[in-house]
Amino acid sequence: MRDDGLLAGPLDIDAPRRRGPDHPEVDARPGLRVTHPATGIEGAVVEFRPPLLVVRDDTGRDHHLRHIPGGVVVGGRRVTLRLPRPGTAPRPTRTASGSFAVPDLPARVARAGRIWVEGRHDAELLERVWGDDLRAEGVVVEPLGGADELESAVRAFGPGPRRRLGILLDHLVEGSKEARLAAAVDHPDVLVVGHPYVDVWQAIRPAAAGIAAWPEIPPGVPWKQGVLAALGVDATPREFWAHLLGRVRSWRDLETPLIGAVERLIDFVAPPDP
Repeated sequence: MRDDGLLAGPLDIDAPRRRGPDHPEVDARPGLRVTHPATGIEGAVVEFRPPLLVVRDDTGRDHHLRHIPGGVVVGGRRVTLRLPRPGTAPRPTRTASGSFAVPDLPARVARAGRIWVEGRHDAELLERVWGDDLRAEGVVVEPLGGADELESAVRAFGPGPRRRLGILLDHLVEGSKEARLAAAVDHPDVLVVGHPYVDVWQAIRPAAAGIAAWPEIPPGVPWKQGVLAALGVDATPREFWAHLLGRVRSWRDLETPLIGAVERLIDFVAPPDP
């Protein structure tokens, strides 16, 4: 028998142990581009709670991965992700809605659910303030062109647990036409909310709109035209709306009832991941 093999001599239990390769550590900041070689997934970091790593790919799909040392590639080299050290993270910026912004985060794939609003102006205002949030959550806002046929439109949409529907109505106050329309919609996967203003124009704070107050328009007078006449504005409703929208910079320029209604709708249609 040969006694000169690798295992022939006594074992040195005090010898240095073989170490695996060292990988540089990189702060797992939201938006950091990574590749996960074990799965081939590439995308931006959304969340890191070791060992859980959430990466959003370029189609907007979120992937929940288990992170190990050297488990991702950044800039062509394997690295180990770490939580940003206190005091080293850049000061987060916020979106127009007040949410924390995540740089370079791709939009999420659109959900089957929707948020419906009454008209184009409502949709444009939501995009102005909540656009970043809506893209991050994959929520599409669609104008109804009026809510008179709301009940039949909901039936045609076919809401369900994975196809939730949120509806924002103007002038949703007791005794209004909108209140009656909302009461006719009864479905666990549909949420109807609203604000008390006759039109979404009124949901913009007067100071932001550049006026002292929104005028009261007598019943029977077309509201937008009545506002323009009362303010002495020589413009069409479309032209004045463009002026109003241009003055909205963030949620601070909106009235609280609209802010609360929209936030409820986004949370309903796009509930947080468990």
